[in-house]
Amino acid sequence: MLYARHPQKRNIMTGFTLLLFDPNQSDRIESVTSFVGEDASGSFGILAGHGRFMTPLIFGLARYRVGDRPWQYLAVPGALLYFADNVLSISTRHYLIDDDYEKVSVMLTEQLLAEEQDLHAMKESLHRMEDAMLKRLYEVRKV
Repeated sequence: MLYARHPQKRNIMTGFTLLLFDPNQSDRIESVTSFVGEDASGSFGILAGHGRFMTPLIFGLARYRVGDRPWQYLAVPGALLYFADNVLSISTRHYLIDDDYEKVSVMLTEQLLAEEQDLHAMKESLHRMEDAMLKRLYEVRKV
């Protein structure tokens, strides 16, 4: 009996490409064999040959593996993940990568959490300014 050749089996062996983007840097990582992330519904995994997939990652740690090398940990303050044609693209405001789980966890807590707090404070300030402008415009129209 003859079997059709399955290109996805070949892709599983060679892995997929991971593209990471933030406003200040980008990385291209070849031969990724596994990715584990988390969205609002919980943890999920991606292997080569996975179907088209898009989801927002939550604040936290994801991980990926290249071949048989140790896991690399990816810290993000939320991100958009898109997988198609054996390319996994992750776009975020900032990301950190390290192979030491404890180290990247501390960096996530210190650096990214501080950025999130600053961003939240800035958004609050913008809302207050917007409210003040609307109030002033209302008062000007009353006159």
